[in-house]
Amino acid sequence: MTDPLPLDEQLCFSLYAASMAVGRAYKPLLDALGITYPQYLVLHALWEQDGRTIGAIAARLALESSTVTPLVKRLETAGHVMRRRDADDERQVRVMLTDDGRAMRERCGCLGETLVRRSGMTLAQVDALNRQIAALRVALVEGGAAAQE
Repeated sequence: MTDPLPLDEQLCFSLYAASMAVGRAYKPLLDALGITYPQYLVLHALWEQDGRTIGAIAARLALESSTVTPLVKRLETAGHVMRRRDADDERQVRVMLTDDGRAMRERCGCLGETLVRRSGMTLAQVDALNRQIAALRVALVEGGAAAQE
């Protein structure tokens, strides 16, 4: 039996640790806006396409609907979104941005700039890294689906 690689040489740990570092970099900015990182992700999904269902937001964020629902409820309480039953299918709950939720987009614009500045990398380097990580995610999802067939 071979010894496991040290943590710093394992991709899973590097990705986890980098994700934690990104969260720590964003936290003061998000705290000032009164939202958490998961709430920011829900808002971002709605900035991409307003009026998504809870299920569509969950799919976009690779989360379970049961995880997204409390996030949406907290955003609704804060006045950033409103929930409405779908007129065509009352089982579906649609989430729409309020004026405040749309305005939050401008206030969150500095997050990416902060990450690039704190990383010491160029925008091109961060973009290339992001594309590599996205390709890894797709390969793992597709590979996992193929392994289950």
